[in-house]
Amino acid sequence: MVPERVVLLADNTVAAKRLDEIKAAAPGLTVRLVAGGDEALGPAMAAPGVEVVAGDPPAASLAAAHDLKWLQSWSAGVDHALSPELVAHPAVLTCAKGNGAVPLAEHAILLMLMLDRDAVRWVDDQKARRWEWRTHGELNGHTVGIIGLGYSGADLAEKAKAFHMTVLGLSRSGRPVPHVDEVFTPDGLHEVMRRSDFVVMTAPLTDETRGMLDEAAFRAMKKTAFYVCFSRGGIADDAALLKALQEGWIAGAGLDAHSVEPLPKDSPFWDAPNTIITPHNGASSLGTRQRGADIFIANLKRYAAGQPLFNVVDKQAGY
Repeated sequence: MVPERVVLLADNTVAAKRLDEIKAAAPGLTVRLVAGGDEALGPAMAAPGVEVVAGDPPAASLAAAHDLKWLQSWSAGVDHALSPELVAHPAVLTCAKGNGAVPLAEHAILLMLMLDRDAVRWVDDQKARRWEWRTHGELNGHTVGIIGLGYSGADLAEKAKAFHMTVLGLSRSGRPVPHVDEVFTPDGLHEVMRRSDFVVMTAPLTDETRGMLDEAAFRAMKKTAFYVCFSRGGIADDAALLKALQEGWIAGAGLDAHSVEPLPKDSPFWDAPNTIITPHNGASSLGTRQRGADIFIANLKRYAAGQPLFNVVDKQAGY
């Protein structure tokens, strides 16, 4: 009797709606939905023949997953999942990198426009039924510095060009990227900070990037410049960023990602000057979920055919 080869999916709306498509992508494998979400994956993974798991199972369950060969995270960033147990497990880890690039870039543009035009004042005026005409800014002619030129950074660069902006970029490789006027390597961080009217953080949180925006980096910015973050909190040092906002080193910030989430009610960032807080919601679109499923299905076809997977995560590097 041929041993059963099993694919486990944490039950979610997208997986349930596209189950037939997922099954068709994996001839020779048995695809099962596991009710109860990621936590329920733990006991199910220990069964013989479970080769593929899509979800974020509890780290403690990995030691019993003896047949696991491939773990797919539904998230683009995997810093939350890189437990010592997962790093030590021989299974390949892939992610949904690229699924949220479009809405994240749109969210950055939204925050940049709101900050540049002080749009919160319009909301307050409407609530107060107050008609107060004023002059505001425009993105045209400004410079945006994008730290991290992956999928979302590259998409933001293209969108920024539609607003007639100059685009600076920073990446580890320093390779040219379409729609980016100048690309810097990490040693050019302060140059990007100094020249930008908006600094947008799109990089993943890794040991290399944690705390990379320190007091010196924020002091390098113009007093008229804004900081926007939609990737991960913790890349900017919280104390340095808060000081920059409270003491007016920079003009304000748009923060979708935070070092502690949910952001505690007593966090000083809620009341920081000229700061817009959103609840790590930039990529929470139906399109993001569908693209994540597309990525998994494409990789599942590769797995079933014995071909190399894409979006493979370097567990040591963290991305």
